[in-house]
Amino acid sequence: MKRPILLLAMIFTLSTALTSCREVKEEENEMEMQSDDMDDMDDMDDMNDDLDDVGNDIEEAADDTGDAIENAADETGEAIDEGAQEVEDELEDNDDL
Repeated sequence: MKRPILLLAMIFTLSTALTSCREVKEEENEMEMQSDDMDDMDDMDDMNDDLDDVGNDIEEAADDTGDAIENAADETGEAIDEGAQEVEDELEDNDDL
């Protein structure tokens, strides 16, 4: 009678140990998944920072382009005014036309 009871006790102990190990493994998997989720969130934060940097770079480039266009327009206007003044001066000096 002792043998069957000991056998059942041993089977119960073994099944409990295996079940316990399986639960620990599942908890480890959950912890790894949470860790992966955190890594994904860090990756998302890094990507958002990169996108912000790109946006700022584009904005700065647009501002620089706008400034360059304004400077070029001002210089062109000044060159036209100087050219017109030179033509006018030439016409005033040459009355024999």
